[in-house]
Amino acid sequence: MFKNLKDRLGGFKGKLSKKLEEELEAVPEEELRREERAAASPPPTTTKAPEPAIETPERPAPPPAPVDRKAQRADRRAKRKGRKEKPPRPKKEKVKATAPTGDAAFTDSIMGKMLKEKKLDDLLDDLEVLLLESDVALPVAEEIKEVLKEELVGRRLKRDVDVDEFIEAALRDSIRKVLSVDPVDLDVYVREHEKPVVLMFVGVNGTGKTTAIARIAHRYKKQGYSVVLAAGDTFRAGAIEQLTIHSERLGVKIIKHKAGSDPAAVAYDAVEHAKARYKDIVLIDTAGRMQTNVNLMDEMKKIQRIAKPDQVVFVGDSLAGNDAVEQARKFEEAVGIDFAILTKIDADAKGGAALSIAHAVGKPIAFVGTGQEYDDLEVFDPDWMVDRLFA
Repeated sequence: MFKNLKDRLGGFKGKLSKKLEEELEAVPEEELRREERAAASPPPTTTKAPEPAIETPERPAPPPAPVDRKAQRADRRAKRKGRKEKPPRPKKEKVKATAPTGDAAFTDSIMGKMLKEKKLDDLLDDLEVLLLESDVALPVAEEIKEVLKEELVGRRLKRDVDVDEFIEAALRDSIRKVLSVDPVDLDVYVREHEKPVVLMFVGVNGTGKTTAIARIAHRYKKQGYSVVLAAGDTFRAGAIEQLTIHSERLGVKIIKHKAGSDPAAVAYDAVEHAKARYKDIVLIDTAGRMQTNVNLMDEMKKIQRIAKPDQVVFVGDSLAGNDAVEQARKFEEAVGIDFAILTKIDADAKGGAALSIAHAVGKPIAFVGTGQEYDDLEVFDPDWMVDRLFA
């Protein structure tokens, strides 16, 4: 999973770490010594001016007290004995130093390590190229590059920072930021929303949309919800048959009409059936269509007007890369999507679609398909993606 992008990011991380170690800005010896002296010398203290002496009348000095020679000798013997029997000094425990992270990793000291901006720009251009070669959309690649640049340019690292670990943390943060859109928790939404919850699934042909519907039905049937499937892809007889097979395997109700009938009527009947029978969830399949087919996109808008879905779900194929990003944009413009499901991510070596879709449309990826079985549907979050890129 994401092997191509993972290997490229690993190579870039090593190159940037090496360059940061090699291309340190030269520190003049006299400046270095000046700063060391400044750090070692204590801050100046202010002293009060002596108060003027007050003259007092002279008094006759008292007669000297008699000297006790015996007591003086005993006192000197006691002092000599005390010096010989000094208590041992307590040993200081060694504390293992830990490398600082985040803002604590930086310093204003000229003794810190800093990469020159020109050198960093050259390396960041390499990062942008490798991201584009991994099917990451251009705006996403540029944002990752800019976030990383802001993290590093003009700042000095403390000497005890592990450069390799620091670069990885900076890369993780920059990728996590482009993935961070408002998340959706569909489980909470289904639990708290008025029933039936109606979900409408959209996407182009071959993305695994029907299988994604079956997996969602399986997920919520396991949680104790009743599910109704609507075979709204009347454009293909094979699609109706495929969804019927899934309904039989899962033991859920399916509403279907003959091939070529009005898909909006199928969606309407499924919602009305769910209301009459007190079902919890309705999952509406729609005909897979290219985002450039205006007539079929208009038909999908009709389904939306009649069925009034609570959520519109875009199903994208992670192997499609930048094509999946463009598809998501077009569906967002046509009907407005609420979240995405990304299929076939287990076979995705590049990872570009997973990095790009959420950023491109401003809507989260809720689930990813990770295999061939009904249970192979995982909740997606930015940390899930980042951990796999740097595993």
